[in-house]
Amino acid sequence: MTDLQPSHISTLLIANRGEIACRIIATAQQHGIRTIAIFSEADRHARHVMLADNAYYIGPAPAQESYLKGDVIIQIAKESGADAIHPGYGFLSENPDFADAVQAEGLIFVGPDASAIRKMGLKDAAKTLMAAAGVPVVPGYQGSEQSADFLKAEAAKIGYPILLKARAGGGGKGMKLIETESDLDAGLASARREAESSFGDGHMILEKYIQSPRHIEVQVFSDRHGTHLHLFERDCSLQRRHQKVIEEAPAPDMPDTVRAAMTAAAVTAAKAIDYVGAGTIEFIVDGSGPLCEDGFWFMEMNTRLQVEHPVTEMVTGIDLVAWQLLVAQNKPLPVTQDEITLSGHALEVRLYAENPADRFLPAPGPVRHFSVTDETVRVDTGILSKDSISAHYDPMIAKLITAGETREEAFEKMCGALRKTHFLGTVTNADFLLALCKDKSVRAAAIDTGLIARTPSLLTPTAPPEPVLLIAELLLNGSDIRSALRGWRLWGSEERQTCLLCNNERYERQLIIGSDISLISTNSSCIAHKASCHLMEGYYHWQLWCDGALFDAEALLGDGEVSISTQDGCWRLSKPNPLQRATLIDTDTAVTAPMTATIRSVMIDTGAHVVAGQCLMILEAMKMEHEVKAPRDCMIAALLCAEGDSVSGGQMLIEIQEEEDAE
Repeated sequence: MTDLQPSHISTLLIANRGEIACRIIATAQQHGIRTIAIFSEADRHARHVMLADNAYYIGPAPAQESYLKGDVIIQIAKESGADAIHPGYGFLSENPDFADAVQAEGLIFVGPDASAIRKMGLKDAAKTLMAAAGVPVVPGYQGSEQSADFLKAEAAKIGYPILLKARAGGGGKGMKLIETESDLDAGLASARREAESSFGDGHMILEKYIQSPRHIEVQVFSDRHGTHLHLFERDCSLQRRHQKVIEEAPAPDMPDTVRAAMTAAAVTAAKAIDYVGAGTIEFIVDGSGPLCEDGFWFMEMNTRLQVEHPVTEMVTGIDLVAWQLLVAQNKPLPVTQDEITLSGHALEVRLYAENPADRFLPAPGPVRHFSVTDETVRVDTGILSKDSISAHYDPMIAKLITAGETREEAFEKMCGALRKTHFLGTVTNADFLLALCKDKSVRAAAIDTGLIARTPSLLTPTAPPEPVLLIAELLLNGSDIRSALRGWRLWGSEERQTCLLCNNERYERQLIIGSDISLISTNSSCIAHKASCHLMEGYYHWQLWCDGALFDAEALLGDGEVSISTQDGCWRLSKPNPLQRATLIDTDTAVTAPMTATIRSVMIDTGAHVVAGQCLMILEAMKMEHEVKAPRDCMIAALLCAEGDSVSGGQMLIEIQEEEDAE
């Protein structure tokens, strides 16, 4: 690729945070462009702030008071001497008014023109425009009439199940699957609240829900010289709550004829709106059988860089951020369509601070340590050890990207990378990602957007093997197995009762240290006849001979926790804190907050009689709504919070009592 000549962009302000800000900074600096970061109070010591050439404080932690303050960002750009602003993704990246304001101040907006953003920003108008251009669209309703009764009538015409979607925004926010007519009223109210909270627009569209749907998108790129290219497709079908979990390129089992039809439709879409820069055309695809040329439909266009863009970079060898900067300087794209080729297969997984076993609820909290010791994997992250996952932003920790000559090789590398991912602090979805990457259906490419929801076994953490428990116990107790006097006692071997915690499960054992080291429970035992351990670059490398087999492990010890990686997985273990008080909250008489959040809506009053499963209040955390439901039939004895309050995980929200007690 032609080297970037920063004749027009010498200083770039990145109007974003986290991993995407770090990603943009890296490419800009490679091409001699000075970088300016912005940061909120929560991000004062963040990685993107450290990487940039200069950084400016933008405001308090809430995004509405910092990263969404377009006027303040533009003023900082002018004061810092920036020539251009790169919006990244999210926040202001698809805000046409911001794009206009940037250009009105004589700055370069590294993205499409505001007119293109407006055309694609509302899903209803975008579908109408695409249908007129000859791009296939999903059957549905995207008109202006928004009364609940009218939408109910339109849904009946389309036929259930239907998908409710906010016409603005994306990322699964304001999106609800409605199975039957009886679910529509509650689903519509919830989707509108979420859309208004996320995008300031509660306008909804209806779409026919495609059974066994696959989500396949095409990366497009256009310059101001009339060139419109595609960089092939990505498959993003593995999703939870309508948000992507694993992305891959190219899409598995994609016939050449279907690829040609889909990429041609994507380029047609870009041409129809005179697009400039990086964009993604998203299609919903019938995955009930082999992919076919008439089995895909336009969903939406993302007029920005996508989270999953690295997989396209891996299979094409093209730096998409460099191309963005090139096009922003009014230069032509450096290749023709025929010169863009696919090579191998790439995967991306999104490592999140969330609890898959508890409805994927976000888990803001401390990052005591984060590292991936597999050097073959690409890690895009904005997180540093001793950092914190803030409740104010998306809970992503990192993106892990692997590539291989084949899909199988890429998956094997990803499994290896996840096994070598050490994280101490809050909860993550690393175990879930590994289970997903090992799943037989996933490996056979028998995938659709509903696979995760219908495979609950993926959400069950794997119990640590006995040798892992043994290593954890030795490390957490500071036992030195290298000592010639290990376990020596005047009247026998060292023996003690132990207890370890892993994924909220307790593992009680008896540890015996003598010439051998044993960990014994009522129904299992682990006897290490030979054990060796050496410390290298902060990691303990263990070898145990157990039951005639060699067991290798890599362990990281820190602040009362240990992370242990083996060929089978990676586990985080700790010891119960004997000084920690048991919770004083009686869950039989109280409803508590499942996570740190803001109360958006309270649906009941003191004295109300409610039934099991009834929604009591709506919480918002990390840009998503979460319903708090009644655990059983009961009466509301007291409300301990109000709309707008910020609450922490485990905090008591509502006092409840049995119906007979109320009488």
